[in-house]
Amino acid sequence: MSSVETVGPSNLSEHTTLRLGGPARRVVVAETTDDLVAHVRKLDEAGEPVLLVGGGSNLVVGDAGFDGTVVRIAATGWSDDFRTVAAGQDWDAYVGATVEAGLGGLECLSGIPGCAGATPIQNVGAYGCETSQVLESLELYDRRARQVRTVAAEELGFAYRTSVLKGTDSGVVLSVRFRLSEDGLSAPVRYAELARTLGVEIGARVPAKEVREAVLALRRGKGMVLDPHDHDTWSAGSFFTNPIVAEDDVADVLARIGDVVGTEAAVPRYPADGGIKLSAAWLIERAGFAKGHAGPGGRVSLSTKHTLALTNRGGATTADLLALAREVRDGVHERFGVELRPEPLLVNCEL
Repeated sequence: MSSVETVGPSNLSEHTTLRLGGPARRVVVAETTDDLVAHVRKLDEAGEPVLLVGGGSNLVVGDAGFDGTVVRIAATGWSDDFRTVAAGQDWDAYVGATVEAGLGGLECLSGIPGCAGATPIQNVGAYGCETSQVLESLELYDRRARQVRTVAAEELGFAYRTSVLKGTDSGVVLSVRFRLSEDGLSAPVRYAELARTLGVEIGARVPAKEVREAVLALRRGKGMVLDPHDHDTWSAGSFFTNPIVAEDDVADVLARIGDVVGTEAAVPRYPADGGIKLSAAWLIERAGFAKGHAGPGGRVSLSTKHTLALTNRGGATTADLLALAREVRDGVHERFGVELRPEPLLVNCEL
């Protein structure tokens, strides 16, 4: 096998965009899909704990690290028609390549850090587009059945920022296949901020290149495009998902918000299954947490550009980050009665 193996402790801070996390007993880098399947199968047979890591952009790893083997998914590349991409492929590089090839559909997902294989797991989305809207199928190694199989999008139980794959490690995504348009135009623009930036109406289709450029500019302005020199990007992206309030609770929650911010305030809300979706960033700010709000010792803070990102300012620990996350979560709940839930995967730690 062509994989690269690190024997002995390797600090997981080297493998996450937060640059946090303690040691792992061993790290194996699987550079091909065959290597990935072979390593996971071998480790499973040996009863070895396995942590699968791609780009590390959605991981919060405890300071104690991981007592097992980390398998880095590093198989890259895409098919000649651009529609099938390897799980370890850098996501934004792939999106950029599809746009340059005159294909539309993924442009609103530009600038999202991480690897392609993670996108269906948490139904990655941004600027009015979700993975579920463009995914056709994926190839999966089923660790229980010990076989590779193709899974159609309809089988993945997609919902807001989740799928049947999230929260379980029973399946290893090997590759992902997308539906892309060939006319060089974007999917219909659904997000108001993006439509304003482009100067178009909601529902318009415009050149995919223009949408990609606009999305990248918006993300950079919020510190959501990775930059090693910008601590606002030392994060896991949006730390909390936008909360969904059940229909039966909507009136009470909105009344409580009105008591705090005034009944005349326009509360951002969006339709959701069984209720409404509120803006986590809006709630965080109205609960008294401004951009740059610092946690323990100033080693962590909310991003100075976007209150939804919790950032490592240098020298932080995972405990520092989680302390800040608890402060924000509890503050929002105390003021508005709304519970914020973390979006990243928490490994050997809890909120």
